[in-house]
Amino acid sequence: MKKSRAKTIQIFLPNGNPRGVKFAEVTNRTVQAILIPRSLLNTVKDRIEVKNVALYFLFGNNDEDTRTEAYIGEAEVGYDRLKQHNAGKDFWETAVLVVTNNNQNQFTKADVKFLEHLAYHEAVSAGRYTINQTVPTNPFIPEWRKEDLADIFETISLLLGTLGYPIFESYRDTQEEVLPNEEDKELFYCNRRDTKAFGKWTGDGFVVYKGSMMSSGPLPGFESKLEKHNEKIRKLLAEGILGEQNGRYVFLSDHPFNTPSAASSFVLQGASNGWTDWKDKHNRTLDELKRKDL
Repeated sequence: MKKSRAKTIQIFLPNGNPRGVKFAEVTNRTVQAILIPRSLLNTVKDRIEVKNVALYFLFGNNDEDTRTEAYIGEAEVGYDRLKQHNAGKDFWETAVLVVTNNNQNQFTKADVKFLEHLAYHEAVSAGRYTINQTVPTNPFIPEWRKEDLADIFETISLLLGTLGYPIFESYRDTQEEVLPNEEDKELFYCNRRDTKAFGKWTGDGFVVYKGSMMSSGPLPGFESKLEKHNEKIRKLLAEGILGEQNGRYVFLSDHPFNTPSAASSFVLQGASNGWTDWKDKHNRTLDELKRKDL
């Protein structure tokens, strides 16, 4: 994996509100990401930046989803397209417009169509967000320009992650690794009872990996939490994160939980202390390896 290099990112708050509109850019780069809460859309209507050709993202949650929903698009005039979506799409709460901050080197329509196509496929591959839209077309772009746009895309990914929307970042280093790798020192297992689950403690919480199998049924003493637990199972099934195989629930994609105990309680379907129920291949607990050595 390519080593990340240090970056300096500037965030400008035009209204001085940390929960309001934000302009983010990497120093010495020409691409700029503008985060706009839906309720503040009218406050940016007179800014020249939002009137340029743009790639844009819409983000939102509802009570039925466990994952954030996202929509990716392109527009000749970014603000005008957001106004249309404000009238026509209900789900979103926040928009991010991506434009260039160089008046002499603006995006072309073909540029943003290419970035839209690339962004869609990278977001679907990462699997963090629910993407419900048709596949964007892939326009003809000269090879030299594709290289420039691929470099720009890396900056876009960095800016989105900094603004709180890591839509292109996988929960693991590679999507091809489905089964647990015995050489992976960071992998932890929960094998109590007939549970066969594995995952990692990360910056996103404890991520249960694709291929993990939950216990065959709830443990005694879990009755008071069973209704809420079953509701979460229903949501994960509806989103395709869980599936059923031979009468058992199996993770069909990686999924994060806020804490190790939330993850272990879910897969065990019973009360659990995740710091002691998650163990590495040498039977050392997560507590021993991640808390006691601090």
